[in-house]
Amino acid sequence: MVQEWRRGDYVISTDKSRLDLVVIHNFLTNSYWAPGIPMEVVRRSIDHSLAFGVYKGDAQVGFARVITDYATFAYIGDVFILEEFRGQGLSKWLMEVIAAHPDLQGLRRWLLLTRDAHGLYRKTGFTEPRTPERYMEKFFPDVYERAEKE
Repeated sequence: MVQEWRRGDYVISTDKSRLDLVVIHNFLTNSYWAPGIPMEVVRRSIDHSLAFGVYKGDAQVGFARVITDYATFAYIGDVFILEEFRGQGLSKWLMEVIAAHPDLQGLRRWLLLTRDAHGLYRKTGFTEPRTPERYMEKFFPDVYERAEKE
């Protein structure tokens, strides 16, 4: 079910048909966490996530997605507000909307990764892992570069 939240001139919506894939791809392909990400990967990642678009009028100005089983776990990724719209509390509002989303209540664990936005995420209850020694990962930082060469 599509949901929307309004604040002044801005709207946050879970309507995937409103998402501007070009805006999302352009941001992500230049981000520190997904450099060179192919458009098809962006499309597929959105198809399999609960997506949140932030809009001013018809223009998309922000985005985040949640990968979840809707029962026990959620991973928040690809969070951004376009630079010219920062400083208005939009990222904090976006995180508050995500944290309060009715389909994401009662989850046992939420996870995200960030290089430099710890303060933002702390405002919605995130902390450093209590048991980092339990976390393991498989990480392929150059996966998009390798795929491009093949």
